[in-house]
Amino acid sequence: MQLARVVGRATATVKHPSINGWRLLIIQPLDQQDGPDGDPQIAICELGSTEGDRVMITADGSTVRDVIGTAQTPIRFVVIGQIDAG
Repeated sequence: MQLARVVGRATATVKHPSINGWRLLIIQPLDQQDGPDGDPQIAICELGSTEGDRVMITADGSTVRDVIGTAQTPIRFVVIGQIDAG
């Protein structure tokens, strides 16, 4: 698990069948000082996260497969929690 900040949304006119209906977010993984940790990535989200939100993400393959419901998916990151602003 890792913290990330939502920096935007992504749309695709053509996408893998396993991600039809999922919201695609552009996330910036964060390091321990809340600075960027690598390049922005694409993640799926069903929690309603929006730009500026701090979220918890995972790249665990088993979790991704469980959330998507299939082993055949190109998705690497899934938002699994939102961090309270307070």
